[in-house]
Amino acid sequence: MKRLQGFVEYQIFGVCTRLGEKLGIATSSIRLSFIYASFLTFGSPIIAYILMAFVMNIRKHLRRFNAAWYY
Repeated sequence: MKRLQGFVEYQIFGVCTRLGEKLGIATSSIRLSFIYASFLTFGSPIIAYILMAFVMNIRKHLRRFNAAWYY
């Protein structure tokens, strides 16, 4: 089960895990919140999720670029 969870988390950007680490909240609670909010608001949290994934990806690339720049 952990292997499957790791694969899924890697494939969907790790946004919930990152939020959970930053806020000190269980990742499963954040995932459920996204699911419930998506059903209640007809999918609009998915846009926020994609934007957070995009920002996380850009920040990761910037950190790599800055680390390579110093060497």
